Amino acid sequence: MPGPLTGIKIIEMVGLGPCPFAAMMLADMGAEVIRIDRKTKPGADNPFPMLGTKFDVMARGRRSLALDLKKPEAREVVLKLVEQADILIEGFRPGVMERLGLGPEACQARNPKLVFGRITGWGQNGPLAQAAGHDLNYIALSGMLHAMGRAGTPPSPPLNLVGDFGGGAMMLAFGVVCAALEAKSSGKGQVVDAAMTDGSALLGAMMYGLRAFGSWSDAREANMLDGGAPFYDTYACADGKFLSVGAIEPQFYAQLLELCGASDPDFQKQWSVKRWPELKAKFAALFATRTRDDWCALLEGTDACVAPVLDMAEAPHHPHNAARASFIEIEGVVQPAPAPRFSRTAPAAGQAAAAPGQHSAAVLADWGFEDDSIEALKNAGVI
Repeated sequence: MPGPLTGIKIIEMVGLGPCPFAAMMLADMGAEVIRIDRKTKPGADNPFPMLGTKFDVMARGRRSLALDLKKPEAREVVLKLVEQADILIEGFRPGVMERLGLGPEACQARNPKLVFGRITGWGQNGPLAQAAGHDLNYIALSGMLHAMGRAGTPPSPPLNLVGDFGGGAMMLAFGVVCAALEAKSSGKGQVVDAAMTDGSALLGAMMYGLRAFGSWSDAREANMLDGGAPFYDTYACADGKFLSVGAIEPQFYAQLLELCGASDPDFQKQWSVKRWPELKAKFAALFATRTRDDWCALLEGTDACVAPVLDMAEAPHHPHNAARASFIEIEGVVQPAPAPRFSRTAPAAGQAAAAPGQHSAAVLADWGFEDDSIEALKNAGVI
């Protein structure tokens, strides 16, 4: 697989959510990522039936080696793989890898250059480190969840994009690549501690700066970027579909008014915060007079900063997304394409998700295990 990370070898200790997403990003960029799945008994209950199928988009592009990690031989298999790896990533609670005999100390004893990436909700230390939690809890602690949602209502969960994937997986992927670059010069690996609550707070850096400056209110739907401003919000159209409007700059706002035929002089009071509720009502009435697609025919592609709010069935077919090939199809499953774009080492998504253990023998052979050793591991029930 081409890509800027071609030649980098990564071990992924399979978990849920952010760790697989980070591994997908790294594999999309051309790294060889080997998934270490837990070996389960045939017929065992699967609480997540999508996993290990072609619909498990976050598992694309990797081969799977399934091991019974309760067996000491499995620990030795992982450590032998570690000897050749540049990076290992895991997303278990603090201490789990140590109890398996696969913590940073054990792994880096075999490979001092290894970057050991760890992702958790709360981080490797602190009062909450051992507590269970999910995306919503982590962004709640960061201060960011409080800012999301409409006035007079509880904060709105922003899917699990902010904690799991933005503040978590992307920070982990960024961190381990940074550490791997440093290891090229120092010859030393290190541990990367990616906490979703830390990363979610970092995503709010601009808002924290605005608040310190006095330009951000803790009240929801009272600020320029949280739905408080009439020129930065979504509006229902005549057909029940929605339009996004983001005309912040005065020249863009002026073009929005001109193209919409909004001649009411009240619309000129763009930055009169006290008038924002009134102006929002006026915009709502205006956009309700036409269908979403009629508004797009008039406004999309101009500097009025307007775009349709597409659902996941519509998004892959939008002309802009189609022109950029922003979505791809693997074994009949439409999914987002690798990002970002590279001018020379263009990445390409690989195969669909592998079933757990689908490539066990092949992975071991490719990473230098002899045939008799692989057969012995099979006979022992390790793989």
